[in-house]
Amino acid sequence: MNALQPWHLIILVLVVVLLFGAKRLPDAARSIGKSMKIFKAETKDMRESGQTSDSATTARTEPAVAEPDTRQLPQSTTPAASQPAGTSAMSTEEQVEQLQRQLDELKRQQAAQQAQKNAG
Repeated sequence: MNALQPWHLIILVLVVVLLFGAKRLPDAARSIGKSMKIFKAETKDMRESGQTSDSATTARTEPAVAEPDTRQLPQSTTPAASQPAGTSAMSTEEQVEQLQRQLDELKRQQAAQQAQKNAG
């Protein structure tokens, strides 16, 4: 048994015409066509910009990760946090772990400062 037979399509078309009216169907088809054209153009732009921005983003973020701003870090940081600027050979996982440790340390400092404010 075929799920969609020709008479099903005829009934479907009649229902659509009755619901939307013959005047509104061409406008609806035009707006759907425009929407599809815009959607295709945007996805094409996203693919193209995604390829070019991936390399640009990588180039911009690597120096920031390789040279962390140590002015905000406390003196009791871990040895990994005080490595020289030539640490671009670190894997991404190591960099993420290092940044997570720095974030945790800053959160602890902020909590301590907040506790001192509340106590004093």
